[in-house]
Parts: sequence; structure tokens; C-alpha cells
Amino acid sequence: MPQQKKALIIGAGIAGIATAIRLAVKGYQVEVYEANSYPGGKLSQFSQDGYRFDAGPSLFTMPQYVDELFKLAGKEPSQYFRYQKLDEICRYFYEDGTRLTAYADADRFASEVSEKTKELSTSVERYLKNSALIYKITNHVFLERSLHLLKTYLRWDTFKSILRFGKIDPFRTMHQANQSYFKDVRMVQLFDRYATYNGSNPYQAPATLNVIPHLEQHFGAYFPEGGMYSITDSLVKLAGLLGVKFHYDTRVDEIVLNEKAVKGIKIKNEVVETDMVISNMDVWFTYHHLLKKSPQLKPQKILSQERSSSALIFYWGIKKQFKQLDLHNIFFSADYKAEFDAIWQDKSIYHDPTVYLNISSKYQNDDAPKGCENWFVMINVPANIGQDWDALIATARKNILAKLSRLLGEDISGLIVDESILDPRSIESRTSSYQGSLYGTSSNNQFAAFLRHANKSSKIKGLYFCGGSVHPGGGIPLCLLSAKIVSEMVG
Repeated sequence: MPQQKKALIIGAGIAGIATAIRLAVKGYQVEVYEANSYPGGKLSQFSQDGYRFDAGPSLFTMPQYVDELFKLAGKEPSQYFRYQKLDEICRYFYEDGTRLTAYADADRFASEVSEKTKELSTSVERYLKNSALIYKITNHVFLERSLHLLKTYLRWDTFKSILRFGKIDPFRTMHQANQSYFKDVRMVQLFDRYATYNGSNPYQAPATLNVIPHLEQHFGAYFPEGGMYSITDSLVKLAGLLGVKFHYDTRVDEIVLNEKAVKGIKIKNEVVETDMVISNMDVWFTYHHLLKKSPQLKPQKILSQERSSSALIFYWGIKKQFKQLDLHNIFFSADYKAEFDAIWQDKSIYHDPTVYLNISSKYQNDDAPKGCENWFVMINVPANIGQDWDALIATARKNILAKLSRLLGEDISGLIVDESILDPRSIESRTSSYQGSLYGTSSNNQFAAFLRHANKSSKIKGLYFCGGSVHPGGGIPLCLLSAKIVSEMVG
């Protein structure tokens, strides 16, 4: 009887868990090694003083990629993981007093825009139609397959997509394209915001990224029952049912090689042998920490690319409920260009940052005490290159509170009864994300999709990569797709 093939996965982030599930379904013996005492990486949770917080990602789209994992395992998804579609995707607050609701229904959203701005509803309809076209051209080629394998380019659908390359708008920036669709600066700003979904700058990133609104408006935004962490929790349980073994509080010190082939992993002084390793650790740390004995194998050009932006998050327990707020809320900066210049050029934080406010207790009542709310308050900040973060955080906190108090008409500082903070330094230390960047490298040039690290090493036999720092990119849907690509590569 042939010996069961073994795969070792470094990191129990969402991509590592999904890869474990897919390989277990294929018949592999899978073990996952996680340095933290909990799974999920950025997609984790914590509780304090009666408030529960999802620590990281707070927007859930493309739930079919989670459902697919249960179906592959022969399970009915709804028996293990449930979610509801949102009628309202986001509420937007502008400094001039404008308040917009992005409804899930595209026609209703277009009507809302025409009623509250100078744009016609047809402008929104035309924009979303273009977003859908970009998705149709790019999805199967750029997102669901490796860009680093010849066979991807020998397929007929790839050839058709290449013939329509100009239609994905790669030569303009997102901002330039959005200006061509909308005359009202408020709508340009609204759609420029989608660059932040992969930690990029709309004034530099290619307009191809205008595919992102389609993911929300067409496929919808959802709230998982139990909060975002239930994605992690349900998939870990599924992996366990498939025989996947998780090792927590277990830091991998080295990927052991035999010349240019994987031999195993080293934990303290013990070598666990295998001929297949999948790293869910940030690719930068994989090479600099786990392969430091083989510096000649580092892809220097890829590892020196500009990192994505990071985040500064305040987790606030608020002793009041606000009816004007929903699950997802955005409070825009009055000068978006200046905000991005501060992040990308000055490597600092603008005095009037755009604030994202997530309140899961709007849908999960027990996430906060009765009459209270759990506020996840986030702003985009630069990656950590040694800034004085303590000073930046203190100033940003004051500016955020002033902004929210002004736009909500109430002193928010007096309502905070509990606080925790996550900044680029702690993001790096907790999740092994180099410089605290949330999405690996940035997408601030038109070739960014082709410049991300591949899902399979071209120099080391048996070494694979999944997660937000490699192809196809960051965010829950793309991390899940990276797992799919890896599982198809290993056969």
C-alpha cells in the first residue's frame, strides 16, 4: 500500500487553513504549524469587558469561496457556517454634511446617488457595468490561476482575455478613470476608496482595480453569523474533521533543504521531514527568516518591492448606541489627495484621515453589553519604516475623535469605556507581516499583478506559497484563491 503523501503548512492564516482543507481532501496527511496560540492570523478575535472584536478583516464578500471548501469535503455549508446578505453595504459621511448609503441593490444605490449628489443615476449604472466587464475579463485568468505557469497562457479563455487587455483599463490610474465617469468629487472619492482594499494608492494604482466595486455590488456584502471570526472557526473545525493536525504555539525556525529541494522544517532542534512545505507566512519573512541559510535563493527584486499600506485600529467599547450608524461606515477626509500623499510620500498620517468604523454589534447583539456598541475604528497608515508611532498614534487618536464627534454631533471621547490599539508594529509582530503591511506588496503600478511572488518556488523543489503576500493578492477572497491555486499545483 503506497505511503500517504505528507504536506506541512507554516502559518494558520485563512489561506493556510484553506490549503490544508484542499490537500486533505486530495488525500494528503496535513499538519499546520502556527506560532500564535490561536488560528486565523489577521482574521482572529478578542474580547474584553463584555465587548467582542474581530481583530482584522471586517468586510465579507464572495462567500462562495468559503462554501466551496465545505462542498469539496462533502459537507453542507449551512450546517457549519451561516451568513446573511446585507441590504446596506456602507454608509458614507462627508465633511460638507452629505450622507450617502450604498445599497446592495444597484438601482436603489444609483437613485440614492442621483438624489444626494450632482450625478445622474446612469453614471453609476455605466460605471458598474464597466466594473463587471473588467471582472469578466480578468477573473479566470488573473485571479483563479497562476500567472507564472505557461499552461495558463495556452488556454483559449486566456487568449481571449489578452485580446481584450485594453478593456481592463491598465494604463490609467483609478483616480483618472473615476474622474472620467463622475463629475461630482464626492463620487470620485467614493470609488477611489476601493484602492485601499488592497493597500494601494488610487492616484497611482491602475484603473484595472476598479473591478473591486463589482465584487460588492454584484456578489454582495455579507455578515457571518457570529462575526468574521466564525469564518476561521468553522474552517478550522472542517480541517479537523478531515484529519488536519494543528500545532499552536509552535514557531518554525527553518525550512530545511537538501541542496535545492525541501527536506523538512526545523522546530527548535528537531527536524520534521517532508518533501512538501507550503508557507502561509509573509514571503519576505519566509526568505529572510526561514531560508536565511540560503541567501542566494532570495528573489531580491520581488522582496524589494514597495509594501502595501498598513492600518491603525482603535477598538473602542462605546457606552451608547447610534441609530445613524450601520455595520460599515466611512467618514471621508476633506482632501483625499493630501491624505494619500501623507501616507505614500511622507510616510506619515494626515491630520484629517478617512475613518472606517465597523460595528458588528449592529448584527450580533451579544458583541457588546446592552445599550452599547463595539467600535472597530481604522485609518490607513504607511508601513512601518521606523516612524515615531507613539507620537503618531496619540495625534491620530485626537484627530479621529474630533472628526467623529463633529460629524456625529456628540463628544465621542466621553463615551469610550474600553480601548485596545493595533498599529503597524503589532501587526508585524502578531502576524509576521513585514513592516505591518496588510497586503504584501502594493498595487501601485500597472504590472503589479505580474510582479507578485508566485505560488510555487522556481528555485526550491517542494516549496509553495499561499496568503496575501503572494499571487493573487490580499483580502479574504484572494487568500482563499491562493489556496486553490496551490492545491491544483501540487496535483
